[in-house]
Amino acid sequence: MTHALLVYPEYPRTTYWSFSGTMSYIGKRAALPPLGLITVASLLPDHYDARLVDMNIEPLTDEHLAWADVIFTSTMIVQEPSLLDVIRRANRAGVPVVAGGPHPSSVGERLDGAAHLIVGEAEGVLPRFIADFDRNAAERVYRASGFPDVSAAPVPRFDLLDLSAYGSMAVQYSRGCPFQCEFCDIWQLYGRRPRVKDPAQMLGELEALYDRGWRGSVFVVDDNFIGNPRQVKRFLPELEAWQIAHGFPFALYTEASVNLAQDREILARMRDSGFNMVFLGIETPSRESLIETKKLQNVRGDLLEHVETIQRHGLEVAGGFIVGFDHDTEDIFERQARFIEAAGIPLAMVGILGPLPGTELHRRLHREGRLLGESDGNNTHAFSPTFVPRMSVELLTAGYKGLIETLYDSRLRHYFLRCRVLLTRLGWNPHFSRRATPQTIAAMLRSFLVIPWKRCGWSYLAFLLWTSVRCTGRFSEAVRLGIMGFHFEAITRGALAIEALRRELARQEELLRGRIAALRAAPAAVPASADEARRAVEHARAAAARRFKRGVRRLSADYRQAAEQVYGAFLQRIDELFACERASVAMPHGSARLAELKRLLEIEEQRLLDVFGGYRDRWRHEMSELDRGVREFSRQLRATRRNLRRQVRLLPREYRLLGRSEYRRFVRRLDEIVA
Repeated sequence: MTHALLVYPEYPRTTYWSFSGTMSYIGKRAALPPLGLITVASLLPDHYDARLVDMNIEPLTDEHLAWADVIFTSTMIVQEPSLLDVIRRANRAGVPVVAGGPHPSSVGERLDGAAHLIVGEAEGVLPRFIADFDRNAAERVYRASGFPDVSAAPVPRFDLLDLSAYGSMAVQYSRGCPFQCEFCDIWQLYGRRPRVKDPAQMLGELEALYDRGWRGSVFVVDDNFIGNPRQVKRFLPELEAWQIAHGFPFALYTEASVNLAQDREILARMRDSGFNMVFLGIETPSRESLIETKKLQNVRGDLLEHVETIQRHGLEVAGGFIVGFDHDTEDIFERQARFIEAAGIPLAMVGILGPLPGTELHRRLHREGRLLGESDGNNTHAFSPTFVPRMSVELLTAGYKGLIETLYDSRLRHYFLRCRVLLTRLGWNPHFSRRATPQTIAAMLRSFLVIPWKRCGWSYLAFLLWTSVRCTGRFSEAVRLGIMGFHFEAITRGALAIEALRRELARQEELLRGRIAALRAAPAAVPASADEARRAVEHARAAAARRFKRGVRRLSADYRQAAEQVYGAFLQRIDELFACERASVAMPHGSARLAELKRLLEIEEQRLLDVFGGYRDRWRHEMSELDRGVREFSRQLRATRRNLRRQVRLLPREYRLLGRSEYRRFVRRLDEIVA
């Protein structure tokens, strides 16, 4: 029996897409399950014993690694930092990692530590890899040839999921998209001819979810649900019949292209089948930019009319928007804000254009010599473009910040105005509407507990009152939208605070560079210049540390680590700057001492884990050793903590906050493992 551990690396909580700010209200830990991994689990042969660790709801422990013979991962680009940490830990434990999914398929060369890479869709290559792995002859890279028939895909292993931990479930109907948007990698990865599952196959997956007791939201994760409209029209009547027969247990939502508005039959069928929301890639109201990026389906007709048509059929519209196209002019930010407000789109995902590896955009910018770096996959709140835009970087960054500040201001005034437009325009669905459930009521009560502490609290109460008077029957919708608004406002506020901190530290660094330049111009023989340089850098560091601490206190816990990384990079640059000066001017290398502390923490962590593992193995065989072993391990742990706290205190003052942060992470890791 081969033990296969399916690990889903952590998704950053500090993005719009995480919906982390809504989970506490609805009593969940993650928005969506790892559908790709539980599909891979269903493809494994019978002699593989599969377990799932979704790091978004539970930590990956050393016990998990000790159990595993092989680790399978599936990731998007934005999960790369967490994936690299998983690979590092697995390599230390001697467990091979098989990395697959959209991310390795696009940038596999970055993943040097992964033992094996699956490039392409698993159905087309996984059986070949398993056969080679079982006979210890597996190659490093396996590439799928062509696009597999998804109608042969088995039902995902929903039994591996803790259903109570997720806000929504997920299924997939089709893969591929017929359009060739320049910035998109979907049609490159999955082809331009959408492949669909048979209706009976899809209903079988929904039946499996139903039998496991799931009720509520189900995300149809297709990148373009209507990519094959003829097959969709064949599937929707059967889906509607199934929903009616089961009492409409699922509220469905999906992604589609804007031309959905031009097919009234599909719109009506989606509404009647229980769909209540669709995400559209609207991108921009600029016709020139749409043509530039080859999103020609958005040019046919009036975008505002298309959005309103979909809303009047009972489907809420969420939208993706981009700024930074070559044809964008200075007024694009105001035009985006006006469009989003007029369209009544509360959930607007806005970001600066990001050239993803493997896209036509990435290749074009590379040919033009305009690439500055690689995108991290976070298409919201990346304030620094990874390419040279046509408009100035300063204008693009300032305009983008102003846009999201308008859409999600601290009082959410503009947000709730969009919510009112939506609820006023939203058509009624005769077969399904979001009903008030115990979960909805609990979410509303939790939201009332935090309202007094939020600037947007009165706006939320006013919106609920307006809904109860003007849109009777939409109250549960209003609660959901309000909680979503809390999330978007918190993420926006945190991202802007990090950006403000980055700007302030950059200003301090520039001032310090100017001071050094002035000292260089002074006569080298003046001994006071060395002392003056030391005082200058100490003053700059102290000022930055004070501002940093004040800024961090205002941040949510999700953003503190990001803030510490920004501050740590600043200190390192300062150290490097002074290392280039005369020895008499150079400062103590605090960053080197911090790095030494990190190395010491890793050594002590491994030593304590080895000690703990030894005691644990003995406890399994000699219960009489239990009390003595616990006392001895606790004594060693206390002594180690005392020594490490002393090491933190020995750091230069401006580095101690970062040292304490590293120490806290060390303690948390040990506590998780020992628990």
